[in-house]
Amino acid sequence: MTTPTLSARQAHVQATLQALWNPGAYRDPQPGYEAVRALDPSGVVAAPEWGSAFVTSHAANSALLRSPAARSGAIISQVPADTASLRLLQPMMLFHNGVSHQRLRGLVQSAFTPRVVAEQRELVRALVSDLLAGLPHNQEVDLVATFAAPLPARVIMHMLGLEGDDEAKFIRWTQSVADLLAGDGHTPELMARLEADAREMSTYFRDLADELRAHPRPGLLSALAAAEDGGERLSSAELLSNAALLLAAGHETTSNLIPGGLLELATQPGAWTALTARPDHPNVPDELLRVVSPVQLDGRTLAAPLTVPGAGGREVPLAAGTHVQTMLAAANRDPEVFPDPARIDWDRPNSARHLAFAAGAHYCLGASLARLEIAEVYAALATRFPQLRVTDPRPPFKPNHVLRGPLELRVRLNG
Repeated sequence: MTTPTLSARQAHVQATLQALWNPGAYRDPQPGYEAVRALDPSGVVAAPEWGSAFVTSHAANSALLRSPAARSGAIISQVPADTASLRLLQPMMLFHNGVSHQRLRGLVQSAFTPRVVAEQRELVRALVSDLLAGLPHNQEVDLVATFAAPLPARVIMHMLGLEGDDEAKFIRWTQSVADLLAGDGHTPELMARLEADAREMSTYFRDLADELRAHPRPGLLSALAAAEDGGERLSSAELLSNAALLLAAGHETTSNLIPGGLLELATQPGAWTALTARPDHPNVPDELLRVVSPVQLDGRTLAAPLTVPGAGGREVPLAAGTHVQTMLAAANRDPEVFPDPARIDWDRPNSARHLAFAAGAHYCLGASLARLEIAEVYAALATRFPQLRVTDPRPPFKPNHVLRGPLELRVRLNG
């Protein structure tokens, strides 16, 4: 049997799509997204030889994320069978759909109410103040290690009811969960680390769940352990997995957005000056989420045929079984929805239309907490350190195409 020869068009499309996963894209993936956008004016690029489609337009991404035909969880098939990593991922609500997803999300959401989140504002404000007060103000400092990483870890740990002595371990675990969720580049060395962390995490949370059910204490974990819906509770495996998900999601995205936002602002000094003039601007979280997009990509597999609106009002049919790469960061800079999309504009009237938290059934459960943290962080930075200066505008980035963020960010707080 002969292998079909690719046409020049197919070869160009494949090369453009494959370039999205080049290591050079960690630092600046936007040129790659724009190259994909240019492949098809509809904003939907088909790759039938891969059984896939790549979606850049805001309209198509929004429709896909909201469709019950678009199923989450394909990443599970990429994780080796009968491993601690797979057992950790399988019960996560992130990878369930329909009735099972509604059940898991309902049980978790019952312990993650708007009131609980609103009560964290003073905690966040105090943690921000304490961390910033402890930094050297007149010399260069890595803001990731000293501020962006510990802050969201401490917030979500406090909410979960976890002990502060375990902070370094929890941060390491969240990085492992983030690497698992990225779903690419799993070397044997990386998988060995992920396996070790998944086993350690499983033991820790399983023992803690038993303790909390016997001796409840303040915090979301106790609430999750006690949550019931029609007499049904989270199993030990479900409690473990979804506690790990909350820990990772509550830490990783915010810890990436803090330095990622400052990097963007370093290239747009007018936006930083405007922020220092009004540090409490209500649009700050959503405009930063739109431009930075800490979750760059997501994926859905179609359980049924689906027609989605493309750019320019075109309708694009997608076949059942298609794996769709929802390119959230590209959608958040769709010029049809966000004019001059790369520019940070605190007065942009539709910033909140971003898809940084996805949409539909899998809309981020911690969206309100993330907005609260971002608002408090940037208000404090702009108020205390209006002369803040990024001293290394090209820092190393984490090797993760999905959850994008700098490994470090060197700054001088007083310029």
